[in-house]
Amino acid sequence: MMELPHCTERIPGIEADEANSNTVLLIEPFYGGSHKQLLDLLNREILGCVTYTLPAKKWHWRARTSALHFSQTIPRSHGYRVLFASSVLNLAELVALRRDLAGLKKVLYFHENQLIYPVRKQQERDFQYGYNQILSCLVADIVLFNSVYNMESFLKSIDTFLKLIPDHRPRNLVRDIQPKCKVLYFPIKFPVIGTDVHTSNPESENRKLDGEKEGMSSSEHTLHIVWAHRWEHDKGPEIFFDTMYKLADSGVQFKLSVLGETFTDVPDIFAEAKGKLEAYIIDWGYQESKEDFYRILKAADVAVSTAEHEFFGVSMLEAVHCQCYPLCPNKLVYPEILPDECLYRTPQQLFKRLREFCRHPHLVQKKSLKIDIEKYSWNQLKPQYMEILQNGSTCS
Repeated sequence: MMELPHCTERIPGIEADEANSNTVLLIEPFYGGSHKQLLDLLNREILGCVTYTLPAKKWHWRARTSALHFSQTIPRSHGYRVLFASSVLNLAELVALRRDLAGLKKVLYFHENQLIYPVRKQQERDFQYGYNQILSCLVADIVLFNSVYNMESFLKSIDTFLKLIPDHRPRNLVRDIQPKCKVLYFPIKFPVIGTDVHTSNPESENRKLDGEKEGMSSSEHTLHIVWAHRWEHDKGPEIFFDTMYKLADSGVQFKLSVLGETFTDVPDIFAEAKGKLEAYIIDWGYQESKEDFYRILKAADVAVSTAEHEFFGVSMLEAVHCQCYPLCPNKLVYPEILPDECLYRTPQQLFKRLREFCRHPHLVQKKSLKIDIEKYSWNQLKPQYMEILQNGSTCS
């Protein structure tokens, strides 16, 4: 059975001229997780948007075939001026199939890049996904990345990646692509959290972690650890759960919340860990309500990442906002967004830090961090997004 497209039109007001002013075409082939979060935010906050999406499953097929799908479902009669799509879409294919879209201001947004996606062996890398992203950059007018790490790793990897082509390799692609590129952080609409936990300003520039959660004294407090990531291998669940097993074997007390979205194939480690760690688990699985998600983050003490593939880290910044102390690997995007004291170098170092926190929870509760989360907030970033999407501005 053919899967129907998800099309949502946002009518900004009741006036006729507003109702006919849909000028921004938002396309998302993988409408889930942070991809959905960004598209929904833009659609809600920026006037004149129309969205076309496909459900967040079978990512590889979305990357291969979504351009043909959207070429058939996006109406040919339109007044669009700007096309905004994630890099899951093969933009080159779409504009070749739909010449009426080729003249729009084409904005490509990279949540992640496929040139450095972790694989165990180079032979396992599917060349086509990275190649599609390079082609999309060549036809785009603006190429946006959600972090400096994402942009630099992509641009630095192009020449090496293209050496996989046996002969007649293209040249000077970095020279052609780089002038179009710009870092525009993923915009987070941070929630207002009670003044007992956060300042009255929900996007305070210098956010501090101090005091004790829920008014509990350190002598009676059991450390609450949260892991909130996609349930897929590239988020390193094996490393995380191995660390939890070692904590349990060491005899320390802790509470555990394992959150995050699931897709078609869930790694076996999750079912195993749910059984082995049953005595420690207080929350398990995806939280349909964002309010419930933030409630759990607010109650937790430490948020952990074990990712092997991360270009921004929305959930970790949301955890920081909710006064969780972040522990992340000293690689990927994390050195860009977090101070050195929040980074670990090896799984053993992660285990030792968590064990110490479990033994002495007040070490987390009394830590004070200054992390500038304002620069990742929608309030701060909105003018830049509006300039690009409403005015069709190119990068400067």
